[in-house]
Amino acid sequence: MKRTLALLATCATALGLTTLATPQAQAATGCKVEYTVTNQWAGGFQAGVKVTNLGDPVTGWKLEFSLPDTAQKVVQGWNATWSQSGSAVTAANVDWNRTLATGASTDLGFTGSFTGANPKPTAFTLNGVACTGSVGGEEPPPDPDPGPNPTPGTPVGINGQLHVCGVNLCNQYNRPIQLRGMSTHGIQWFGKCYNNASLDALARDWKSDLFRIAMYVQEQGYETDPAGFTSRVNSLVDMAEARGMYALIDFHTLTPGDPNYNLDRAKTFFASVAARNAAKKNVIYEIANEPNGVSWTAIKNYAEQVIPVIRAADPDAVIIVGTRGWSSLGVSDGSNETEVVNNPVNATNIMYAFHFYAASHKDNYRATVSRAATRLPLFVTEFGTVSATGGGAMDRASSVAWLDLLDQLKISYANWTYSDANESSAAFKPGTCNGSDYSSSGVLTESGALLKSRISTPDTFPTS
Repeated sequence: MKRTLALLATCATALGLTTLATPQAQAATGCKVEYTVTNQWAGGFQAGVKVTNLGDPVTGWKLEFSLPDTAQKVVQGWNATWSQSGSAVTAANVDWNRTLATGASTDLGFTGSFTGANPKPTAFTLNGVACTGSVGGEEPPPDPDPGPNPTPGTPVGINGQLHVCGVNLCNQYNRPIQLRGMSTHGIQWFGKCYNNASLDALARDWKSDLFRIAMYVQEQGYETDPAGFTSRVNSLVDMAEARGMYALIDFHTLTPGDPNYNLDRAKTFFASVAARNAAKKNVIYEIANEPNGVSWTAIKNYAEQVIPVIRAADPDAVIIVGTRGWSSLGVSDGSNETEVVNNPVNATNIMYAFHFYAASHKDNYRATVSRAATRLPLFVTEFGTVSATGGGAMDRASSVAWLDLLDQLKISYANWTYSDANESSAAFKPGTCNGSDYSSSGVLTESGALLKSRISTPDTFPTS
């Protein structure tokens, strides 16, 4: 729903293929690099680079290495700021991995292009010191590497690759399931809230199945730094995967409300993230957050242009389409679900988004969801326990009624927001993200306490 946004400074250092400033850094006294080609195709490849500091703690680092020839090019990188001059490649730290303690590691990666053979790079140095403990990777097998096996017992480990069956979200056993989790606030404002400690808490203490990554397109978001925001999204996808959670990549369009305004940006972004994450089992794509002031026909037209871009790279992932009236199935515009039922998106393995804010949207919205769930596969990709502004008092009775209904219908959901924003929809009290506690009663708001209590109850994922 349309929210009043906090005016906060952008906190992320720009990523991507940009000109690098020399970091003010300490010298490294030893390092190890593990370089692995994780995927390869005609003229292109994806590589993972794990850097381990074997010396004294380092604050600010720069990894340099040489590609075998100038025909190899870094196309796009993540978890570092990447640049290339001739055959020399440089990857410098970003804000969230600036410090490497003794024995600490950080994982980087990039996609590249090449002609002819694709030998591995050489001469890795960290802050000018040779990485004598480097370990070279091997060439990939003929078929793409499917990536790491999800941790057994986690939501992804149990359910595997998801798909839509009938009106349900179903797991690898073709059984309906419900995912319960949390959404970030804008990652351009609250990046400090999404780190190893907070995701560990979300996966282990909250026992969340789902982590929605809200990447605003406007409002100081993607349009200001496409490569940087793409890299940050990919990093958060990896962090969710490492903890066995599903990652919902949210192309967070809000103003302007017509998603077609961002059609070219959407195609560019989703082509990139789908190619990079195609082998993963934990990725779900949400292609337009909250269309508003626009017809369902226009939204459908947008979806039918963006979905093929994703499918070209990732044919199996679930894709979620926003609906009219701030993803209310048109209810907030005086319509209802029949416009979607009578004119569905021409694509398979898709679901439709529904959003609500419990203090503003009550019985008539719940009645719409109850009806629509018998005809359409629905996913509540965002909801709040408060008013549609993101503020005001939590409406516990309406929130519980909504959560009970979603549980009954096995409709998956992500709550707005896993952040310490100064608004009552936030799960944490202001200042929480300056620390490392994301679970105790002392840091949770009333809304956060309710959602943690609901999400952390045991899942009932069927396996037969």
